[in-house]
Amino acid sequence: QVQLVESGGGLVQAGGSLRLSCAASGRTFSGYAMGWFRQAPGREREFVAAISWSSGYTYYTDSVKGRFTISRDNAKNTVYLQMNSLKPEDTAVYYCAARSGLISNDYARYDYWGQGSQVTVSS
Repeated sequence: QVQLVESGGGLVQAGGSLRLSCAASGRTFSGYAMGWFRQAPGREREFVAAISWSSGYTYYTDSVKGRFTISRDNAKNTVYLQMNSLKPEDTAVYYCAARSGLISNDYARYDYWGQGSQVTVSS
């Protein structure tokens, strides 16, 4: 089992920045691709970004390209999502997720999930 705990959410004005962290514990973090997803009220969970185990591959949804950056520190078993130039439409609960193998933008392919962290962007 892998346990994931997100932190770093909060309230920010449009144009501001936040950095989400996701700390993993339990079985080894090794070999797991990590993803960030978000879910706004009344909407389905959507893919935001993903990163491979080696950090050699990253993948973003179009709406966050150039504004968000996913990274990871395997020595700390932690993955990050740096969010800049935030917009009100970025408001959602953000979830990190882990899967053994290649990165994916499909939430159904992820095995482990955190509890979520609320991000609210005011206009």
